[in-house]
Amino acid sequence: MPTLYRLDAPALAVGRAFNARVGDDPWAGGHVAPGQFAPVITAGREFIAGPRPAGRKLETRMIPRLWGVPPPPSVFDARPVLTVRNLESPFWIGNLRNSEFRCLIPATAFMEWGKVSPTDGKRRQCWFSCADQPLFAMAAVWKDSEIPGFALLACPANAALRAEGRDTMPVILPPDPGARDLWLHGGWDRAKALVQPYSSSLMEMR
Repeated sequence: MPTLYRLDAPALAVGRAFNARVGDDPWAGGHVAPGQFAPVITAGREFIAGPRPAGRKLETRMIPRLWGVPPPPSVFDARPVLTVRNLESPFWIGNLRNSEFRCLIPATAFMEWGKVSPTDGKRRQCWFSCADQPLFAMAAVWKDSEIPGFALLACPANAALRAEGRDTMPVILPPDPGARDLWLHGGWDRAKALVQPYSSSLMEMR
């Protein structure tokens, strides 16, 4: 899974692409690393307890959130959790089943470490982007505690990433607005079908 990604578009352009209200998000473009704030597309009711009102979609908007959520109290490692790997984990299942906790992470590329070079023994940065959508959405969930964080969903790697020795990759949604709407508003029985590798034929690496 990536430990770095890029969003080379300013806040207003991202908001237009995702039909989301931008508000006061100051994003000007650049890279995002764990523990940094990044634009998040959400239709949830942050800081409001209880389920969303039945039969009514909430406004889609873009807000800043930190990449990474605090781990469960039972986990000794205090580092933030960056990815959702087990869809049945008690730590995540409530957020996944309740659509208002699902969100989209806009990106233009993500980085994975490639295989070790046989010449110098070093691993190189491999940047992956989508040939069919220069600005794409990665599926994620948000959690609120003392930190307004998010975590990316993981799925098995496609052939392009497996060729570089990776086992998993972020869940990239199709460019169809209906897929994004399903992730933000749909029932988990349908939305979980989106958790699958993106086609290698639609990806570019540099």
